[in-house]
Amino acid sequence: MTLEDMGIASTLTVGEVARRAGVAVSTLHFYETKGLISSHRSSGGQRRYGRDVLRRVAFIRVSQRVGISLADIATALAALPAHAAPGREDWARLSQQWRADLDARITQLQKLRDELDDCIGCGCLSIDRCRLRNPLDELGRQGPGPQRLWLQR
Repeated sequence: MTLEDMGIASTLTVGEVARRAGVAVSTLHFYETKGLISSHRSSGGQRRYGRDVLRRVAFIRVSQRVGISLADIATALAALPAHAAPGREDWARLSQQWRADLDARITQLQKLRDELDDCIGCGCLSIDRCRLRNPLDELGRQGPGPQRLWLQR
């Protein structure tokens, strides 16, 4: 039995995708200009999306939320089937590729959280009990950036 047999359209309008995915129509247009999703035009010139685009948009949104760049998301999506819902094997391969990067991000975020405990209340970063305090810029000799917060590279 097909979707049409069940009374469900096989394609979605831009408004339907936006509503179902929880994004603005302009977001869908942006994703399309970046090559992250694709549509085709109906005989009346309206955008139509396959249902697989819902999974792609969800993937994009979750990936962005954890800090993955659109360039990395585009690279990942390019390795997935273009006009079909990715299968379990596709997602497993993709998650394996990102696992090390996500683990490093988690470790960095935990370090940031743990090092900021004493400072979050005041925000000045200069009190004498602050673990991030850097009197006389002693850490400047170690290089640029937040030396006490970076993971060892």
